[in-house]
Amino acid sequence: MRIQEIIPPEAVVDGLRAETKEGVLRELSEAICRRLPALSPDRLTAILMDREGLGSTGIGEGVAIPHGKIPGIDRIFAVFGRSRGGVQFASLDGKPARLFFLILAPENSAGMHLKALARISRLLKDQRFRGRLLAAEGTEGLSQVLREEDERA
Repeated sequence: MRIQEIIPPEAVVDGLRAETKEGVLRELSEAICRRLPALSPDRLTAILMDREGLGSTGIGEGVAIPHGKIPGIDRIFAVFGRSRGGVQFASLDGKPARLFFLILAPENSAGMHLKALARISRLLKDQRFRGRLLAAEGTEGLSQVLREEDERA
């Protein structure tokens, strides 16, 4: 699975302003709902917060991968966001998250959902890749890093 298939350049958000987990999920929801107008940012934020109640999607090393299964969509959708200051996300290592990959999957799609999570998780284990995302200039720079990683894989 290529990252660009699920995160096109218009789904890259730099400079998340929120200072709370719910606020970040709201900003990311608003961004993804521009691509899915039938979905409400309020409803999506609620779904994601419910999922967070099961356990934080903050995986550590400054990364969070919030995700959920959504009725009415037919494929994986995702958005990437970066927070310059970081947000407490109840991450495993207790550190603030700065890199966010929000993944939405169809309600009955365990295979697709797990494949997307595995691909993104594998990329984010690479300290060099995380560093490049943190150092990239603006949304164009972030999109370029994602594109180059796809070409490398």
